[in-house]
Amino acid sequence: MEQKQEQKQELKKNLGAVTAMATVVGSVIGSGVFFKPQAIYTATGGAPGLGMHAWLITGIVSIAAALTFSEVAIMIPKTGGIVAYLEEIYNPMIGFLAGWVQILLFYPAMISALAVAGGQQMAFFIGDGYVAPVAVAMIIIIIFLNSMGSKIGGSVQVIFTVCKMIPLILLMIFGFVRGAGTNPVFTPMVGEGLSPMVVLGQLMIAILFAFEGWTNVGAIAGEMKNPGKDLPVAIVGGVSLIMAVYFIINLAYLWVLPASELATLTAPASAVAVKILGKLGGQIVSIGIIVSVFGSCNGFILSGSRVAYSLAAEGKFPFHKTFAKLNGAQVPANAIMLVGGIGAFYALSGQFNLLTDLAVFSSWTFYTLTFIGVIKLRKDRPNAVRTYKVPLYPIVPLIAIASGIFVIINQIFLAGHRSTVISIASIIVMLLGLPAYMIIKKRLLNYKIKCVEK
Repeated sequence: MEQKQEQKQELKKNLGAVTAMATVVGSVIGSGVFFKPQAIYTATGGAPGLGMHAWLITGIVSIAAALTFSEVAIMIPKTGGIVAYLEEIYNPMIGFLAGWVQILLFYPAMISALAVAGGQQMAFFIGDGYVAPVAVAMIIIIIFLNSMGSKIGGSVQVIFTVCKMIPLILLMIFGFVRGAGTNPVFTPMVGEGLSPMVVLGQLMIAILFAFEGWTNVGAIAGEMKNPGKDLPVAIVGGVSLIMAVYFIINLAYLWVLPASELATLTAPASAVAVKILGKLGGQIVSIGIIVSVFGSCNGFILSGSRVAYSLAAEGKFPFHKTFAKLNGAQVPANAIMLVGGIGAFYALSGQFNLLTDLAVFSSWTFYTLTFIGVIKLRKDRPNAVRTYKVPLYPIVPLIAIASGIFVIINQIFLAGHRSTVISIASIIVMLLGLPAYMIIKKRLLNYKIKCVEK
């Protein structure tokens, strides 16, 4: 009887709203807040106003996105994340394309962007000209660590997650204490001759990178005591806290340096740190930022390789036997090398903002399909059990869908030549997944026929 009670206790869902909120905050806060001011104030033409407002606008969009996404994630509690969701909502081909883009574009772009950010930060110690080599070296080290076993990779993640809060706290406190506070903050909105709507689209693309991680809320929900009640609190509370942190630290940056100067700096957080804390203080903050970036990069290699392994294990990826193999440490070393290796190749560009834009565009295409999927599932399965329903339906999903479509259209047509090229390249890679899917589908069909014949 006692044993049965213990087992029951172990199976109990014990995660409350506060713990879930902390998990959301830990998953989302990364490197974007340290490096994105350059892209933001370049887009605004050196004007601070719309840049500051965009942190709040994008935070609200992320809340709507996370609230909407969670309904699908909880309703379809399958491993595989967005791949499994889209497969069930639409068809296997859409699910495959989501996984294909994640493995070839999203995860490698995130990994390479973070590694390049680490390389830019290392320039503080070793000088310019080594960004790409340092980025590639960082990725190789992380591949090696993760190939040694999941315990090592997981431990690295925990340590680096704790450490990343240090530079944030230092910059926020000392920025206001030692900054002059004489620079404009909310005016002008944009530089002369610029369209606020077009600029807002560019800013959202830049800032959404900093909010990346809210898709983890689905996993959180599975361990919550009362997801229907507590999940909205965790999402709204968690993302609101993140939004507040991002807004305050960007206010601290402007308290120290003007937006026009931040637009010229590849490592703005370090420049602010040197200004308020001197060279030694700047070095300490820089080390903290490098640690934060390393941890985030490790997390994306860890999770990205599992997506590749999961698809390969189901026979749904080219060379599936190779990428479904586990090494002696029982980790998918080949899948780790695949995702990390593509990331290392992208890192050779040395272009942080280009890589983050690629990551955001490639992911939000499928995020938007998931948001639409909430409305589709409500129509297709009106009587299905839903332990969590997105609040204020259909307003919140429509905000998420409209935001996603706005980001995609802006990136393809309005944000300039570079953005158009990135978007088209992303679409081409996605379309290349179609013949790959047809080949895989045919192979799986032949395998099933052989099994039936036997």
